[in-house]
Amino acid sequence: MKVTPLFFLISWFLLAETAESALEGPPPARKHTAIQSRPIDLVPANFKPPFENLVSIKVENGRRIIKSNGVPTHLVGRFPNCGNPHAITRQKHSLSITLNPKIREEVTKLNSGWIFGIAVNGVPFEPLAAEWFMGVRNSIWRYEALGGAVELGVDENYAHVQPGGKYHYHGLPTGLLKEVGLSGHQQSTLVGWAADGFPIYGPYVFTNGVDASSGLTEMRSSYTLRKGERPSNSNDPGGVFDGAFVNDFQFTDGLGELDQCNGAYLNTPDFPDGTYAYFLSTDWPIIPRCFRGTPDRSFNKRGSGNRGKRGERPVDC
Repeated sequence: MKVTPLFFLISWFLLAETAESALEGPPPARKHTAIQSRPIDLVPANFKPPFENLVSIKVENGRRIIKSNGVPTHLVGRFPNCGNPHAITRQKHSLSITLNPKIREEVTKLNSGWIFGIAVNGVPFEPLAAEWFMGVRNSIWRYEALGGAVELGVDENYAHVQPGGKYHYHGLPTGLLKEVGLSGHQQSTLVGWAADGFPIYGPYVFTNGVDASSGLTEMRSSYTLRKGERPSNSNDPGGVFDGAFVNDFQFTDGLGELDQCNGAYLNTPDFPDGTYAYFLSTDWPIIPRCFRGTPDRSFNKRGSGNRGKRGERPVDC
């Protein structure tokens, strides 16, 4: 059979395209064998961020447009540190959400690569860790970022840095909450926006929604640890359900004030006529893990941005 130059050209193009797709895919997951939750040692947040914070929140054509460089205004931990080899660098976050979100009958699970929401300071809320038992991506045994089984170098804002330099929150953003005046004795203020357009609040609200004289209510999660032990087959870690993995937790409807997406419908000073809202709870999941509305695709960051090389830990580690 005679092979034409066109055949070689097409073959080269297909091979190049395949190689490029492979490069664009997620990096290999690290293989972990830890099965036990441990207390985490938070890195003291006593460093000024290396860059100035830039954030813009505008309303245009029925949408809320949020742009930021992802640098917080509060103090941060030392990065890189012994549990996290990456340095904070400026990002180019550009997000768009509807001003009229609608609740859907079915919830949408937060998937890998997605930002759940963006804080008012322009830093992403990303509760999921890209770490799995034995490195098996997308198995049910994803490590809980704050479970302590895998060291992630989280600072006192419950945040750390991804390859590529993105600083992001995995838990209660302590520095941000202090900046907006939140404490156990004050009304929860708006702390951000979810990908589906609904607002995000801290753990506390006025008991009747809008009246400060009515006292405060903590919006509690409806999740608890499962009882018993995990399966211990070849692909399962075994061990007791202790919070090392996301799947160690289960939802019980009505246990707390919040639904399976850590949200509730209520009145707030920002929305006196009522709104569905998400909450950062003091107990797991802290940051919600699903959406009641339709998340905007601008929050899907899978395969986008500069993933960068893994950094190096400080020499004193």
